[in-house]
Amino acid sequence: MKSLQRSTNEINRPSLTPESKTYRQLQLNYKRAKQTDHSPDLDQLAANFNYEECKNCYWNPPEFSLLYGTPFWEQASESQKIILNQLYWVAYYSQIISAEIATIFFNQTSATGLYSIEGFRLICDTLDLETRQERSHISAFRRVIDEVENKLFGERIFSFPMRSPFRETMIFADTNSFKNWWKSLQLHCFGLLSAGNTFLACQYLTVRGIRTLNGKLVQHRLSNFHLQHPNQEKSPIPAQISYHHFLDESFHFNTSTILSHDVSKCLKPPTYFERYVTNLGIRGCQKDHYHVSVAINGIFWYEPALYGAILKIMRSPLFGFSMEEAKAMLKDCFTKETEGLHRSFQTHDEAISSYQLYLEPLDFISAQNKTMKIMASNSIEEYLKTQKQALAKFFRLTQLQNSRQ
Repeated sequence: MKSLQRSTNEINRPSLTPESKTYRQLQLNYKRAKQTDHSPDLDQLAANFNYEECKNCYWNPPEFSLLYGTPFWEQASESQKIILNQLYWVAYYSQIISAEIATIFFNQTSATGLYSIEGFRLICDTLDLETRQERSHISAFRRVIDEVENKLFGERIFSFPMRSPFRETMIFADTNSFKNWWKSLQLHCFGLLSAGNTFLACQYLTVRGIRTLNGKLVQHRLSNFHLQHPNQEKSPIPAQISYHHFLDESFHFNTSTILSHDVSKCLKPPTYFERYVTNLGIRGCQKDHYHVSVAINGIFWYEPALYGAILKIMRSPLFGFSMEEAKAMLKDCFTKETEGLHRSFQTHDEAISSYQLYLEPLDFISAQNKTMKIMASNSIEEYLKTQKQALAKFFRLTQLQNSRQ
């Protein structure tokens, strides 16, 4: 009887045979990712980076600059616009570091959850390669970011010391101590669940795919800046880092899609609990990506959490604003319709459409998540209303802090 039970379990065990289409897709993706691994290039670029050698040139297309399309950008001198362009790179990849720290951990818990699949080694080898690449990416980004912020400000503005994967992924988020604790608890729980549940291990990759898809919307344009340089060998090192990182991430997105869309079809239909946890994760992603940032087009930061960083930049010797001038400029940038605001909402709308398309084939995703209902409920009117209220509160707190000093 025990022998019969064991035999039945083995027959019912999900498998990826070398003859299956999904296995061949995984194999091809892994082979190409391994052959074109850009980690050595990124390590070398990071080692060669010297801010003095590229401080006088753009690192991204001009429209990917801090506060592009706002009065702050329009009144800036050419040298100041170059700094704003470089600060976009610093801010953007600071957020990517935060996301990749989480990816390193959850790649491993998901790989553990996939041990029960026959043919799991190919999946785990792929995730191991990607994890190693993420460490290289983080190291390269930090090398540039740390030097730039230190040279320009002597302190961190957008970056942070290395952090736990159980922190809020969005650096500038609508959060507080309780929300941070609750988010940490949820991430701990999901790590445990995904390590012991094959379906949830696959569906972590759905969330990862959505977040990577968001990155692809911007990173494709950043990588093209290097390709369009008249002499690619002499393009600024940060632009080259953007290019090599994007190529690695393209394979990561392929992995996410195959595991979440195709490998999950090899499994039993999800239980109610598995559906619930999967949809909870995507709902959390919607909430993270609900906000729209005029300051950093393409990163969905909660703008009121960003006021302090922008104020420091305006008040720094690089821009030389008085407190009153900075307050007036913050109002003009964040509480009025600008070209930058419309550009950021256009990126937000593109993200919503791409997420909807990505989730469309998955029949276990709820209607609220498939339509991206939470993200789609944001609007320019709602954004401006939030900024007016939050900025007034920020000014009151800033005045109170200054009076105590």
